[in-house]
Amino acid sequence: MSKNLSKEQLELLQGLQKDFNQSKIDIADCEIKKISVIKALEEVQRKFAEQEQILMKEFGENAVINLETGEVKDPESETTDDAIDFEEVK
Repeated sequence: MSKNLSKEQLELLQGLQKDFNQSKIDIADCEIKKISVIKALEEVQRKFAEQEQILMKEFGENAVINLETGEVKDPESETTDDAIDFEEVK
């Protein structure tokens, strides 16, 4: 003799299964987005490295650049929090 769930029990389980499947899809979408963002970050780092090489040739390897003002100082000059340290970007 077979037994059946009540309509409410069946609907609850079906809803939970649907929510579970949607959550898996959402996680997959997040992972795909994460990969895209990582690739974009790598591209920014690549471009930054290119600019670093150009600026090092022009201003010297240890020059300190203030990103707010564009001021370039020699390494013995005092640095500020707004100065860029190319090593931090890598």
